Amino acid sequence: MTTIAPLQGVRIIEASMLGPAAITQNLVDLGAEVIKVEPPQGDYGREMTWPIVEGNSLLFLHANRGKKGVVLDLRTDEGVEAFKDLVRNADAVVEAMRPGALARRGLGYEDLKAINPKIVFMTISGYGMTGPYKDLPSHGIAYDTWAGIVPPAYDEEGFCYIPEHVSVGINAAPVMGAMGILAGIIQARATGEGCQMEIAQSDAAAATDWLRSETWRAYERPEDVVTGNKADGYERRAPGTAGMKEGVRYQMYDSADGHVLFMASEQAFWKKFCDSIGRPELFERWPGSKYADHARGNRELQRELRDIFATKTTKEWMDWAIENDALLAPVNTPKTLADDPQFQDRFPWLPWQTHGADMLPSPIKVVGAELPEPGHAPETGQHTEEVLRGIAGYDDARIAELRDKGVFG
Repeated sequence: MTTIAPLQGVRIIEASMLGPAAITQNLVDLGAEVIKVEPPQGDYGREMTWPIVEGNSLLFLHANRGKKGVVLDLRTDEGVEAFKDLVRNADAVVEAMRPGALARRGLGYEDLKAINPKIVFMTISGYGMTGPYKDLPSHGIAYDTWAGIVPPAYDEEGFCYIPEHVSVGINAAPVMGAMGILAGIIQARATGEGCQMEIAQSDAAAATDWLRSETWRAYERPEDVVTGNKADGYERRAPGTAGMKEGVRYQMYDSADGHVLFMASEQAFWKKFCDSIGRPELFERWPGSKYADHARGNRELQRELRDIFATKTTKEWMDWAIENDALLAPVNTPKTLADDPQFQDRFPWLPWQTHGADMLPSPIKVVGAELPEPGHAPETGQHTEEVLRGIAGYDDARIAELRDKGVFG
């Protein structure tokens, strides 16, 4: 099959530490060339979190796959000049650390714009460039607790702890930030003018969870202006999934060997389900409203559905759903997801033999073609000389000079 790299010809110079490096991983997967510039001691993200795979954290291996690794000591004048020489032929610079870190080395947006007017400068940080928290050190869970996404939990001894949850800010900000980088590059190529952008992982967490915060905000308005939906008699529900607890026609049920999610909130799907299982009387008794009807609090119906779903395995229900156009979904776990046939069709693993750990590929599909497979995350300074020769045009003498001055550590 043909390989297509949609971002071939896009070059990004990145100064990154830890998880924010994922902002360019999305672009590498689409064919962009990303040069990761590290200090001589390297990105200590290699040692953070778990698991550690042959000396490198899975976090580092995933967020930095396919990048070229360069070491430059930006505390030296020569290191700063070498960074600038890379930027001369680049589309974007990413500062994936506390805002202003590059500016303190003479490599801020204004400094780089002077040598490359088309440069797009993106900073991705914890709390952003403004606000009272802007200088606070932070880690990924902080953005989700700040955004109101992760409620405190308590153990059997009454101690507060962090419950298991999906990390939102550290995953959403790189995707949103990558979209911003591409928008900036498109504008720069059209107008010749670059721009400076920034994104906070905390902001991204809040923006992703917009439905809950915007719902509470809407409920501050009069009740005759902002209501629930028709199926609930216009009663206001708690925002988002918090309003799903009492649902019956939209609810999880035990299957014979696991769980399924039932989602017949539209009347047409509810009728089709009842007819397909040979229980039309359920619809006749509880037809519900046309849209968004979860049959909230109907324990009698819930008992009926509980007994119905217990008669088949999850796979049997999913096979049945495909045949009958039913609104059902399996309830997987991170451990069982890879066994799901839909996953197996859509996500061929990037193998540990070539990437250090088994990884999920880009979810973006090019119809009729394949994206290039990104390579292994770089070792510290692995591509320093190659990149300086190929992009900055340095010869052997210049590289030897920089090496002697300790620019490469």
